[in-house]
Amino acid sequence: MAIRIRSQFHAGGRPRSMAELASVVAILSWKLAIDSIKRMREAKFDIDLGQPYFDYVCESMAFHAHLADRVAFAKLEAAQRSEFTTALARRMAEAIEDNADMLLTAREPGACRRHFLEIFNASGVDYAEYGYDRGGDKIGGDKTGGPDFGFRRAFAARVRESMPEKDKNWVYDQVMEIETPEGVKALEKTLAGLFGGGESPVRRKREGVSGQ
Repeated sequence: MAIRIRSQFHAGGRPRSMAELASVVAILSWKLAIDSIKRMREAKFDIDLGQPYFDYVCESMAFHAHLADRVAFAKLEAAQRSEFTTALARRMAEAIEDNADMLLTAREPGACRRHFLEIFNASGVDYAEYGYDRGGDKIGGDKTGGPDFGFRRAFAARVRESMPEKDKNWVYDQVMEIETPEGVKALEKTLAGLFGGGESPVRRKREGVSGQ
């Protein structure tokens, strides 16, 4: 899927806010999640409309948020990175809430938003111990940067929890070798356009952020 980048860190003579950059990434993440479901279905995985669809979108977008946070950690100052990732989680939650009618039957207002933020925070704990390789991890047969093996496997394990029994044994390969590389490639390209390709700030200890 080709995504045209229209918003960069500086555009129109003024810096873009972290919230504006987060909105671009949130929209991309939504599209990537829907495209991933299409590929999963073509590969004969059962992701039906309703709760399975909702669960997959939430897990995918939360994963994308944490991927974007790792890139932000390398490219932004600490305060900017925290502002960006918090805004991103909230914007993703709003997108899911706004589209709740296509994901689920009726839910009380705000329920989908709260559920996504819970997934974002819980998945952050699962992903925290794993690395994001900026130098060239081998993913899907191509030497590219991205989440390490444990990071990708943790995502696949979370997706597996909501899959039907017949698909549980096969979901790891699909998620780790196909779905993750597609998302990484699109996100890194977009984030490079937004953050620019300049020197990374001085490395520092990574701190967690919450969408709450």
